[in-house]
Amino acid sequence: MSYSFGKNFKVTLFGQSHSKGIGILIEGISAGYKINRDLIAKNLDRRRPGKNKFSTARCELDDFQIISGEVDGITCGAPLAFVIENKDQRSSDYENLKDNPRPSHADYPAYVKYGGFNDIRGGGQFSGRMTAPIVIAGSIAEDLLLNRGIKIFSRIKSIGSIKDVEINLNNIDEEVFYDLKNQEIPVFDEHTREKMGSEILKAKEREDSIGGIVETFILNMPAGIGEPFFDSVESVISHAVFSIPGVKGIEFGSGFEAAKMTGSSHNDEYYYDDGKVKTKTNNHGGVIGGLTTSMPIIFRTAIKPTSSIGKTQYTISLKNKTREKLNIHGRHDPSIVPRALVAIEMISAIAILDLVMEGER
Repeated sequence: MSYSFGKNFKVTLFGQSHSKGIGILIEGISAGYKINRDLIAKNLDRRRPGKNKFSTARCELDDFQIISGEVDGITCGAPLAFVIENKDQRSSDYENLKDNPRPSHADYPAYVKYGGFNDIRGGGQFSGRMTAPIVIAGSIAEDLLLNRGIKIFSRIKSIGSIKDVEINLNNIDEEVFYDLKNQEIPVFDEHTREKMGSEILKAKEREDSIGGIVETFILNMPAGIGEPFFDSVESVISHAVFSIPGVKGIEFGSGFEAAKMTGSSHNDEYYYDDGKVKTKTNNHGGVIGGLTTSMPIIFRTAIKPTSSIGKTQYTISLKNKTREKLNIHGRHDPSIVPRALVAIEMISAIAILDLVMEGER
């Protein structure tokens, strides 16, 4: 079984957290595209663990190799294949987990699915480490979208109970987004950034972890992209975003707040702005009937607290069928939210490019 996504821009993921390497195969890129290595490197650096006090100490350089699909940095029409070598593994940290599945990890269901032959080291193919190749493919998708004028940004809306400032979602100014991609904790308010950092470090000191919410904005989408029902824009984005480890929920536009509203307050009235059709408000989050409206696509993703924590927990022995104490060793993020943000941006770029290419056929 391969791990593939997309029809027009198709990506196939391979490898495990502690295998010799991890990588991704990309199909659907026409010959003649110059690969933007700088953008790939920049986005990989944004998600890189071990580079600050808020992330795991596992320090992978994420240097990538292109092993097929290009000549002198330009695509030749064959599928593109990227590989990242794993170098900083400590597999011994996971030896006891074959018999003692970790709470809120995929250990137990994977044990059942694969008959006990699942790779437990670092979470195997279920690890957040597997988002590194997704970032490579997403960077290429982002570059191809930028060539079409489509831009994707994300901010951390909240860490635990600490919330970033609200912005006017009905009249978005692109200028407010430009510095987000350069921040370790991407937010609009400087004081909020300090509070969020402090909240993450407090969780780390308690040998615990903390979750949060990522808000994503997709700007300059043309109207009419998508399909009704099963291939709606929300369906495709959600399908993609839920492939990122740690994602527990997603909402578009006004989301669950819509349940508290009346139709007269929720409906987005149309108007013309220099001949372009827009809506006064954007409760629909840029999508109606599964199709884009040309308004910004806005969605929020809930990220759970990191499952691996230093506190003593309880689990079971699969062999002895007994209740056991569990102490998890290894190097883990006190919050995966900052690194998940990058992965969400990149997988969204893959999903959006796939939809746009479908509309161009």
